[in-house]
Amino acid sequence: MGRIFLEHLGGTRIFSCASCETPLTNRAELISTRFTGATGRAFLFNKVVNLTFSEVQDRVMLTGRHMVRDVSCKNCDAKLGWIYEFATEENQRYKEGRVILERALVTETEGFEEPIGNDS
Repeated sequence: MGRIFLEHLGGTRIFSCASCETPLTNRAELISTRFTGATGRAFLFNKVVNLTFSEVQDRVMLTGRHMVRDVSCKNCDAKLGWIYEFATEENQRYKEGRVILERALVTETEGFEEPIGNDS
């Protein structure tokens, strides 16, 4: 199969896959903590890396009809949430291209300070 190339966004608070600890995103990419997934509380993020995507599915959710893809960890294939491809309601369009990660399926840990400048 070969080696899996993983990205890392950096940051002082990192969200990772709860199954294999692959880094996914950071606190700076967090848009909202007021979502609900199949396992309970879920978070909406602007950018998430190291994911694989299912085929597009049409789902009716609490906030209306959406076209979504399930997202899984690129490293261990654990299901983590979904990405919004299209929202039929105009007031829900802000979700398009954004990713939901279910809180029970990810961990949040200390990251590292970003360097301010290059002193070398």
